[in-house]
Amino acid sequence: MTENKSKEKKSKYLLIRIIFICLGSIFVGIGAIGVLVPGLPTTPFMILAAACYIRSSDKLYNWLIKNRIFGKHIKSIREGKGIPLKVKIFAQSMMILFITLAIIPFSPISVPTIFLKVIIFFAGIISFWYVGYKVPTLKQ
Repeated sequence: MTENKSKEKKSKYLLIRIIFICLGSIFVGIGAIGVLVPGLPTTPFMILAAACYIRSSDKLYNWLIKNRIFGKHIKSIREGKGIPLKVKIFAQSMMILFITLAIIPFSPISVPTIFLKVIIFFAGIISFWYVGYKVPTLKQ
């Protein structure tokens, strides 16, 4: 039995399912890069990947929501429950730390150009806002 008990249905067209699988895989890749790159959000890309996989492949959707790092958070967010306050605080703290380290000139992980610093800064602000205000806080 699969975990996919959503109202979302897989497309009956193979080409559409392949497109969703490709998009979902791209979002997983971007989300994985976001773990390492300051300012690039991870969770929204994983949620997008889950949305694509749920419409195309039970196997890939289940793989994603059973992932030991992202799975329970993705499932909780997709169900509208949110994430625990501790996780929100940790995520936002890490955003502040790595965004700051990426944009200050004397940091070991500082990016070289002002253009990249501006992109990281604004992506960080949007990510911080999204996690703080759009992602519900899980009531425990």
